[in-house]
Amino acid sequence: MTTDKKIIAIDAMGGDKGPNAVLGGINQFLYQNGEDLVRFRLFGNSKTLQKLMAKYPRVARNCEIIHAPDVIKQTDKMRDVIRHSQDTSMYMAIKDVRDGNSAAIVSAGNTGILMSLSKLALKTIDGISRPAITTMLPSGGGDSRVVVLDLGANVQCDAENLFDFSVLGSVYAEIIGKMQKPKVGILNIGEEETKGNETLQRLNKVFMEHKDQLPFKYIGFVEGNDISTGIVQVVVTDGFTGNIVLKTVEGTAKLIKRVLVENLKKSVLAMIGSFFLVRVFKRLKHKIDPRSYAGATFLGLKGFAVKTHGNSDALAFANAIKYAADLSCANLNDVIAARAISVSAIRDKLQETEQ
Repeated sequence: MTTDKKIIAIDAMGGDKGPNAVLGGINQFLYQNGEDLVRFRLFGNSKTLQKLMAKYPRVARNCEIIHAPDVIKQTDKMRDVIRHSQDTSMYMAIKDVRDGNSAAIVSAGNTGILMSLSKLALKTIDGISRPAITTMLPSGGGDSRVVVLDLGANVQCDAENLFDFSVLGSVYAEIIGKMQKPKVGILNIGEEETKGNETLQRLNKVFMEHKDQLPFKYIGFVEGNDISTGIVQVVVTDGFTGNIVLKTVEGTAKLIKRVLVENLKKSVLAMIGSFFLVRVFKRLKHKIDPRSYAGATFLGLKGFAVKTHGNSDALAFANAIKYAADLSCANLNDVIAARAISVSAIRDKLQETEQ
């Protein structure tokens, strides 16, 4: 394998659509981005993968297959697989990142197990209490996006966890989202300082008192309807709420698509008019299609683990691979570690308020 290319480990057996979607996604990625950027190490049943590989000569040229005899299913529980994960395609791919053979892992497998195994194998960046599932959702006009975290890794969070998420999200927004000194807000049931539980109020108070010392622009509490307006660039919340936000956004996108299609079919004039709005509809489709942001990363680990939807098709998987390639090419974790040190004094103030 050449060392001038990024190497990405792939859990080839994860996801509802299995290896077909995985190899189709790799093929689509290579077609769109060329064969000079990334090589792949595929973990899964070697006989199955070799047979499918015959359909994808482009993939065959850029992949190495590593046999993994076992598979973690979407229905598996962490307590049942933790002791028997060594020979699974998911764990072997994660271990490949830990051992330095690959820069990132991409999987459509069980989210909770991927998170747990990644945390155990890759460890958390110094100064960060917990990793968070992170991605960018559509927001504002044009191609604007908003970083939201946590999206499901941590159901319950204390103020220190949310503080760390703001650090992770702001660095991610700067480096991956190209947002200069991003505007950070804490998701709450209202914008007033008196709203929300004690955890949110305590964090908000410390942030407000140290606004000028923060490496991002803190704008206070934000509500759910602010996420899509563009007034905030990083939204911080616990994993329970964040996951609901994510699923609501995806469901809304599908609803808009369904309503448009149904109404266009009802009227001949609407169908004729739609031909003049093809470019508009394409831009709308790209903006709201969940597959365009199909990857989410477990940010805060010493290595990149990218999770894509369990029902990902080839397009979604291709986008997840592109996402993993972008993450591995950026100096993200070094910046996160340095940022955590730079705000440690403010974090100490937060801990003092709990005593």
